[in-house]
Amino acid sequence: MNMTGHTKRPASIRDVARAAGVSYQTVSRVINDHPSVKQSTRERVVAAIDELGFRRNATALALASGRTKSVTVLTSNTTHYGYASILQGIEEAARAASYAVGIGVLESDEDSAVAAEVQRAADAGGGLIVIAYDPAGVRALGAVPGDLPVVGVVETPATPPGGDRPWVWTDDREAAYQATRHLLSLGHETVHYAAIPSSTRRTSARTSGWRQALREAGAPEHRPVQGSWGPAGGHAAGRQLAQDPSVTAILCGNDDLALGVLRALYEAGRSVPGEVSVAGFDDAPHAAYLTPSLTTVRLDFTGLGRAAFALLHDVVEESARIAPHPVSVPELVVRESSGPPPSTDH
Repeated sequence: MNMTGHTKRPASIRDVARAAGVSYQTVSRVINDHPSVKQSTRERVVAAIDELGFRRNATALALASGRTKSVTVLTSNTTHYGYASILQGIEEAARAASYAVGIGVLESDEDSAVAAEVQRAADAGGGLIVIAYDPAGVRALGAVPGDLPVVGVVETPATPPGGDRPWVWTDDREAAYQATRHLLSLGHETVHYAAIPSSTRRTSARTSGWRQALREAGAPEHRPVQGSWGPAGGHAAGRQLAQDPSVTAILCGNDDLALGVLRALYEAGRSVPGEVSVAGFDDAPHAAYLTPSLTTVRLDFTGLGRAAFALLHDVVEESARIAPHPVSVPELVVRESSGPPPSTDH
């Protein structure tokens, strides 16, 4: 018995590929008796399979043979704008390719709960797409067996990942950088930040982009005010920021936070943008119809979902070089909620 409480991880198709000195696509071809593999290569792969005790996954075999055309999306949230739009994009692309789509909801980030949901998705047959924007999603992406086709929708990585990680993401760092630069260009001494949670590392890409713009401008850098994903978290952050008369510009980690911040500023009697400028993130549908309408950064989450499915399709069909990549280019949308600080109004 392993005294640490952990059992040895079963060998994956990528382990076999490393041992045989070939790509995991070549291992898949050997497993499925594809005629294009040289005999010497086939023998090397078979020897590695025997040595490692690799057990072929039935789902992967079904996908490789074309008998299963389905995808399960693992996500902890189906209602927030970014998550819902990604799901929409996946469904649109999957439907066009005649794939069925299932959704596995990660109700907890506990290891046992995550493992159980991953297993259910694997048992359903088909490929997996994991939306890894939160602790549950990150753990689920790491828990997927190596021989299952999987694509991760992730936060902007700190460094470009290797080609063995089929991931897609939006360029959140550049988006936050653009929004912060815009507010600074209006004459604000600095920009305060109401942040959404980050799951993958201590500093999210949005925080990094905000911080980079401040440092380039030599602007004071205040500690981000941590919020949640929704308007209630923005309202709490906004109440805190509204108490400081020196706050004249606030960047919010998403448009729902901005909604709460706007309400808190209204309750505190601070006009927007007369006294405080506010910018959001994502360009959710309600952003253009708030009073004042919200300056924000537009990200194409639906396109991100379509790209995630396209990458999974490439993994399954082995039809293209698999490479992780950012998807959408952020677009700053300037509306009524941003303007110069009070000292430069006249």
